Amino acid sequence: MAVTFYINLAYLLGAIAFVWGLRLLSTPDTARRGNILASIGMGLAIIAAMLAPLENTSNNYGWILGGMAVGAGIGWVSARRIQMTAMPQMVSMFNGLGGACAVVLALVEVFQFYGGERTLDSGQLVIVLSTLLIGGVAFTGSLLAFGKLQGLVRDNTLTLPKHNIINQIMLLVLIVMGVMLVIQGQEAGLTMAMIFTVLALIYGFSFVIPIGGADMPVVISLLNSFTGLSAAAAGLIYENNFMLVGGILVGASGTILTVLMCEAMNRSLLNVLIGGFGGGGGSAKGADGDQVAKEVSINDAAIQLYYSNSVMFVPGYGLAVAQAQKVCKEVDDLLEANGVDVKYAIHPVAGRMPGHMNVLLAEADVPYPKLLDLDDANSALPNTDMVVIVGANDVVNPAAYDDPGSPIYGMPVLNVWEAKNVIVLKRSMSTGYAGIQNPLFFHAKNRMLFGDAKDSLNKLVQELKNL
Repeated sequence: MAVTFYINLAYLLGAIAFVWGLRLLSTPDTARRGNILASIGMGLAIIAAMLAPLENTSNNYGWILGGMAVGAGIGWVSARRIQMTAMPQMVSMFNGLGGACAVVLALVEVFQFYGGERTLDSGQLVIVLSTLLIGGVAFTGSLLAFGKLQGLVRDNTLTLPKHNIINQIMLLVLIVMGVMLVIQGQEAGLTMAMIFTVLALIYGFSFVIPIGGADMPVVISLLNSFTGLSAAAAGLIYENNFMLVGGILVGASGTILTVLMCEAMNRSLLNVLIGGFGGGGGSAKGADGDQVAKEVSINDAAIQLYYSNSVMFVPGYGLAVAQAQKVCKEVDDLLEANGVDVKYAIHPVAGRMPGHMNVLLAEADVPYPKLLDLDDANSALPNTDMVVIVGANDVVNPAAYDDPGSPIYGMPVLNVWEAKNVIVLKRSMSTGYAGIQNPLFFHAKNRMLFGDAKDSLNKLVQELKNL
């Protein structure tokens, strides 16, 4: 009885640490403490879970500790070596492994149930099958998201005709099979349960296939919520309150973030799932005709920045690719030293995962108060002397307002053209991840500074130092 009390107490303290850690993650200033606190909570829960079955003499603590050591080693090395450009891929992969764990736990129950080693009533069987389905979708869906983000899989290369109808049919088949497995119980047989599992894994791939690359931040957030739900379902299987609470927290936060990101793009979740946004092939008004983008030299750009009263940087995925965040901060410091007010405009879906730009700039020690969200940035832009766009494209595209034929029409974007002057740092005139041209490049207020973002910013640093 005493052991049970302390185990439940450890679960309670772990859950409190999780909740408080999540609260601290809401701002960069406290995020590190929140991460550490949540890790301590997870450690408490793991210790409690290992102490729970002490009366069972067949515990395999050696295997458990060995697996933890290997997993911790892989996680440590991966986290140390991963580049910021690949952070979305790592998040997607780790998220998928969480779904895989839920699948493995559910499969253990399935084998024991059909092997006659354990009895499951209808409610318990529903939970097990739900864990298999949700965890399977999170696992294989995250793997495909990783492939798209890594450039191993191109958008639309795997898409079949009427692919969304195929997905609907697969989901319907899975639901029917699940109902039959619950009704028939052990009579359904292990083979049918394995077919259900394999089909769930295939559906995970198929679910993500038609989703365009530009929607990957939403997909990662959605799959993260799936992983949380599968963990919560696994908690129900084992009557583990900590798994239940942790899974609900992850599932709920992922769902809320998904909804917020869809609102930021002025699109429904259904439109994201079936839209194929980012497949390339759209066009925006202003991409045709004899329009010519005007260039600016490094020297002229440095002079304009140096003598401005206010400057706003707009970071995008190109900033991550060029690993230019620290050089950008150096430009920031030089301008601030000359009395220039410097801010950063952060679009909710800039980058390849939720909060991607915030993470990059935090790594460069950019103070959090300098980061403006979409609404605050748009309010400040009309009074801004210079806007410097570093690697962003689709989130500053005016076609969202004035081109009903554009795939991003209606999406809230940063109104950078309202500033007095704009400079876009890009390698070329190529389209962004959404696959559409940007009329901003030909705007009268805009000038293009071609080249690698990090190299261009380094040259700006040298010019600013010479002024």
